Amino acid sequence: MATSDKTQLFESTPIPRAIASLAIPTVMSSLVMVLYNLADTFFVGMLNNPVENAAVTLAAPVLLAFNAVNNLFGVGSSSMMSRALGRKDYDTVYKSSAFGFYCSLICGALFSLFYFLLRDPLLVVLGADAQTTQGTIAYLNWTTGLGAVPAILNVVMAYLVRSEGSALHASIGTMSGCLLNIVLDPIFILPWGFHMGAAGAGLATCISNCVACLYFFVLLWVRRGNTYVCIHPKHFTFRPDIVKGVCGVGIPASIQNLLNVTGMTVLNNFTAPFGANAVAAMGIAQKINMVPMYVAMGLSQGLMPLVSYNFASKNYQRMKKGILFTGQITVAFLVVLTGVYFFFSHTFITLFMSTPEVVEYGSTFLRAMCLALPFFATDFLAVGVFQACGLGRNSLIFAILRKIVLEIPALYILNQLFPLYGLAWAQFCAEVILSIAAVITLSRLFRRLESGVHNVA
Repeated sequence: MATSDKTQLFESTPIPRAIASLAIPTVMSSLVMVLYNLADTFFVGMLNNPVENAAVTLAAPVLLAFNAVNNLFGVGSSSMMSRALGRKDYDTVYKSSAFGFYCSLICGALFSLFYFLLRDPLLVVLGADAQTTQGTIAYLNWTTGLGAVPAILNVVMAYLVRSEGSALHASIGTMSGCLLNIVLDPIFILPWGFHMGAAGAGLATCISNCVACLYFFVLLWVRRGNTYVCIHPKHFTFRPDIVKGVCGVGIPASIQNLLNVTGMTVLNNFTAPFGANAVAAMGIAQKINMVPMYVAMGLSQGLMPLVSYNFASKNYQRMKKGILFTGQITVAFLVVLTGVYFFFSHTFITLFMSTPEVVEYGSTFLRAMCLALPFFATDFLAVGVFQACGLGRNSLIFAILRKIVLEIPALYILNQLFPLYGLAWAQFCAEVILSIAAVITLSRLFRRLESGVHNVA
């Protein structure tokens, strides 16, 4: 069906070139995705209305919850596909991609249904109050009520396409939607356009996700017969080995994301009593801090197909070289960005909102948050390797450690000791410990593989 040329990238291309081919497009799409996330905050911030900006911030956990499905069927299916490619088991590749596609389609429809049925209690959980409820509803109606299916499908299809080494096409599809969102945001949000505020940001997001989905559908139709990604209904099956292989990696990745959503919701609820300015400032600082975090995640995700393929084909030396090379680049980049953010935090916050109290809060939050960035390098890399190798249990342990054991308790304790400002330090405390655990766990994995132990779970 597909040509064997695709596997040369995994088997024989020099490591720096292979990593560049896989990671650069993924990082670029991650950066564009960050810009797309920042666009809502930036253009809503131009209204200079903290209530509108707070509404977008409060809705963020719901959109992050989409990533639970993305991780379940995107990460799970792509890992299964790349490992099957390494074994030359092409039937499993086709069935894994169809399983991931149709399950994500069903879950997207369920998201929309449950949103409309449970909207009022959801708003309470998110921390919306009398001031922010209407704006939060207006944003969520478009992004979740009508936009859940395209939001989930375009990300899952990007994972499926990337699993066979087509990182460039995966990134183009993702970036097409993100760039369109950036163009549409000011048209729908600002007074010179439709002046819809937060609702306009949601509408722009919904349209852009639909366009991204359309790109992937056209791509798969044009490349039919020359791709391992197959979404034909005849390949959709609940064959036990497919379900177990996808869910074994996908469920821990999904739980990891749900815990991230839980952590953000807890943070927003801790911040909400300090007022709309504090919530808006926390949201702006978080999104600025996401830029280097998305780069680190992009490098990790770009590496995953190479790791999966070589793990399955037992070329452990090539796998290890790829991991170490990626780790060195990621750490160096995040150290530099930490310095930039720490010394220019005030400038970055001012780009989004000029309200003095928001700028003061936000710059303090950003300085605390950015110190955790270098530690994310080993954390993200370790989780990506676990997912690529099918070691879902390991990635789940890291997720539980990050949120349940470390970060959420730290939020409570630090907020008691240093009201509001202590909240921004919780992530740093968690990541220092996790990075140490990541280095130890990866070293143990390398030793076991080099000693000839293939079953490292």
